[in-house]
Amino acid sequence: MIEKGIYKHFKGNLYEVLEVATHSETGELYVVYKALYGDYGIWVRPLEMFDETIERDGEILQRFTRAER
Repeated sequence: MIEKGIYKHFKGNLYEVLEVATHSETGELYVVYKALYGDYGIWVRPLEMFDETIERDGEILQRFTRAER
């Protein structure tokens, strides 16, 4: 499970995880998070996608990693 706190996206920006929410129809878990730059927008992404590893330019990376601010 993802804990509340500050996370760094693999592209470098910081986000604050606000909550993990459950979709009312499917039961799927979603991460609700806020950008810590620009307009400080609120975003939602499936938990599975938030916590996945990706491949970028031949390198395997965690999409988001826990960060200390």
